[in-house]
Amino acid sequence: MPKELPETGELVVCTVERAKGFGAFVKLEEYPDKKGFIHIKEVAPGWVKNIRDYVREGQRIVCRVMDVDPSKGYVDLSLKRVNEHQKKEKIQQWKNEQKAEKLLEMLGERIDLSIEECYEKFGYELIEKFGSLYNAFEECAINENALKEEGFEGDWIEVFVDIAKENVIVPYVEIKGYIEITCPLPDGIKHIKKALQLIEKKENEIEINVKYISAPVYMIDVKAPDYKSAEKELKERIEKSIEYIEKRGGTGKFMRELK
Repeated sequence: MPKELPETGELVVCTVERAKGFGAFVKLEEYPDKKGFIHIKEVAPGWVKNIRDYVREGQRIVCRVMDVDPSKGYVDLSLKRVNEHQKKEKIQQWKNEQKAEKLLEMLGERIDLSIEECYEKFGYELIEKFGSLYNAFEECAINENALKEEGFEGDWIEVFVDIAKENVIVPYVEIKGYIEITCPLPDGIKHIKKALQLIEKKENEIEINVKYISAPVYMIDVKAPDYKSAEKELKERIEKSIEYIEKRGGTGKFMRELK
């Protein structure tokens, strides 16, 4: 079930409703019907002469929760304790969740369930398993078996995966490296080509390409959903390639950068 109030230390997206001399009243976008207050001392570092120089009505901001009073529904916030990187990251996360909710609504229309029923049947559990609803869609866009691997069952899964693939752009990271490879045998070129082919790959959202730089050096370009899988795949492919060429009297050396 969703939380009714944020926790101390949490970053929240807010919309300024009123800005007066002693502080600003805001609406908490992720918590329906909940309000927060930013004391003027928590608006910016140093002395704030005019609060409207920093916040204005209708402005969307990111704040850190300083204190919560559940009995009164009171949330005390700070604007100055959020840096620019945290702000951008939180806004993007919030936008992603808004998109995910629209995708869930789309799913409900296809399987004849209201969005509330979708949340009750599997939505809240998806959030618990994947950390957020958007993460669940993103994982399915990368791996269509992600839900089944987490133990989910039902006819809705196939539709969920289809919607994820149709609407979620899979994030990619890219890493590069270089391999120096030689083989003194008369048919050494054939073995070098084979060793380089062992590095290349294009499956399961991972793409590895080898490009000629200047013999005996080749550049390796890896694209993957995350750095961990990119590094793992690169390591395995390089080891196979070098093992192959060494068994045929050649040499292979991997380099992060050209010297």
